[in-house]
Amino acid sequence: MSINAPYKAPSELPNTIPIFPLAGVLLLPRGELPLNIFEPRYLAMIDDVLKGHRLIGMIQPNSDAGGPRNVPALFSVGCVGRITQFAESGDGRYVITLTGVARYRVSAEMPVVTQYRQCQADFEAFAEDFIPGYGEEDVDRDAVLKTLDEFAQSNKLKIDWKSIEEASNEALVNALSMMSPFGPKEKQALLEAADLKSRAEVLVAITQMELARSTNNTNSIQ
Repeated sequence: MSINAPYKAPSELPNTIPIFPLAGVLLLPRGELPLNIFEPRYLAMIDDVLKGHRLIGMIQPNSDAGGPRNVPALFSVGCVGRITQFAESGDGRYVITLTGVARYRVSAEMPVVTQYRQCQADFEAFAEDFIPGYGEEDVDRDAVLKTLDEFAQSNKLKIDWKSIEEASNEALVNALSMMSPFGPKEKQALLEAADLKSRAEVLVAITQMELARSTNNTNSIQ
């Protein structure tokens, strides 16, 4: 989904952003993430951001780093998205879609009076995220498609190959990464991949490991 006023550089984004910690959820630049918002603190966050820049920083809790349950430690890298669709459900929920803008590194978490958390975000290390399609010519598309086909056959999934064929390398790799059924650590590895080529390689490697694990489990049962 396109953004009406696309961001072109890190300097165009605010230094402080609200954050939405959510395990196992991945947002990537120009990817679309539907969210069902029902917790009071995040309803308040949506109300606040709709008055301004409409930006929310998705980030995963880091379970290995501890922290209280209601304020868990976070991974150091997330991705900021802009609300590009918004609807009220009629039963107290908001249904939104975030479109990814760029990844960020958490510089510091801010002391706040809001119900939701906020952080200082540094976008400088991810300047290429602002360039649509950056590096997609280096992606091994054949390897991605081959692995996708193997995964689909192993899990008896139906694939819309026509849509796959029409997708750009960036859209393909990022959409498959976001939809992948992997755990938080694997999702974080996909997020933090240096570039699109690396993300495609990580995606293929993780998927191949999952396929090998499934095969070994099947053989053990037999």
